[in-house]
Amino acid sequence: MSYVSLFGPKLTGKNGEVDTATALKDKIVGIYFSAHWCPPCRGFTPKLVESYKDMVAAGKNFEVVFVSSDKDQGSFDEYYGEMPWLALPFADRDRKNELSKKFKVSGIPSFVIVDENGTITTQGRAQIAQDPKGEKFPWRPLPLDQLLGDKFFKNDGTEVTMAQLKGKHIGLYFSAHWCPPCRGFTPKFADVYKKLQAKNTPFEVIFLSSDRDEAAFKEYHSEMPWLAVPFADRDRKNALSQHFEVQGIPSLVILDHNLKVVNADCVGRVRGDEEGAEFPWAPRLVNPLDPTQGDLDALNEAPCVIAICDKSDKAAQDKIHKQLEEVAKEYRAKAEAKGDDQEYFFFVARGGSDPAEGILQQIRGLSKLDGNRSEPQLIILDASKDSVYVEEGKGEIDAQAVRAFIAKQQSGQATKRKLDEE
Repeated sequence: MSYVSLFGPKLTGKNGEVDTATALKDKIVGIYFSAHWCPPCRGFTPKLVESYKDMVAAGKNFEVVFVSSDKDQGSFDEYYGEMPWLALPFADRDRKNELSKKFKVSGIPSFVIVDENGTITTQGRAQIAQDPKGEKFPWRPLPLDQLLGDKFFKNDGTEVTMAQLKGKHIGLYFSAHWCPPCRGFTPKFADVYKKLQAKNTPFEVIFLSSDRDEAAFKEYHSEMPWLAVPFADRDRKNALSQHFEVQGIPSLVILDHNLKVVNADCVGRVRGDEEGAEFPWAPRLVNPLDPTQGDLDALNEAPCVIAICDKSDKAAQDKIHKQLEEVAKEYRAKAEAKGDDQEYFFFVARGGSDPAEGILQQIRGLSKLDGNRSEPQLIILDASKDSVYVEEGKGEIDAQAVRAFIAKQQSGQATKRKLDEE
């Protein structure tokens, strides 16, 4: 990953255009996604300016590139006037969108730290808050085994070491008693955990608390049949939250016996699997378009192939699901071979439950689809680009048809609509 490939050949400097390769040579770069209209951004920018000046004065090989979400050139110019670093030219909106997509920026301010070997951390904002002088710069994450530590505790105070967890899958459960969705999920998860333990499944859970004090932590942990990181060890909990980019709770990360991530957030999977039959809840090749059963995060992060078949019978729906799986398997294999993110994700919209019907009707409305159509239909939803691609034909949905539709979308031949376009 060269800086020129990320930012283009030229950047905006305080005195005009600068050569990207020269300006960023041997630098660690913070990519600052921000905008003047955003109050949290205006609150964070002065703190980042102070940290930047301190680190540069201390001789740190650090540079920042501002990537603007301002609404016009004038707003960009005004806001950039407060900043001492470089910027992506405001006119290069395509590259701004590519950077936002590459680093999965879902909100601002966001501060991503990179070097020419790749991403160091997407949690730069938290690092600046915790280490404003840059004493631990460039904030390279520690290996997971070091972050986890060696000692955990049951709710009766019994100590358990990492050595005692050898050979087990581990669930890292980020939760708090003050959080209503957490209190709703915890007893359901505890029931599944107990069923897995009764079958001697090699599985343990470690609670990482976001409670506000020790007393709340102890009360909440008393309801749990698993281990916890001590409440006082805030550094360990915070480091693990940052490592897994936990944005909200409850969040459940499943690791295999080698501490490799099986699923970075499978709360939804556990909710839909009361018997634990799908343990260890690896990501599905094809997800149901149902918030009570599927992982819907990809809908906002990547192009998603959706087979809408709510008016088909179950046998036909199952057949479509199987055909989608064949194509999804190909895209997952490509991603794993390259060590990259999956290019497309796959969903089947069967309807049925109220939540599933709700999200399907929302997508139909945003995409201007015919709700009276009885035949199954393929669409590709690309929310990051505010677009949807629609297969107008009424042929059978099989693996060949899915591949052909993706090819049409990639070549610009598929019917394209802006989401919710009037």
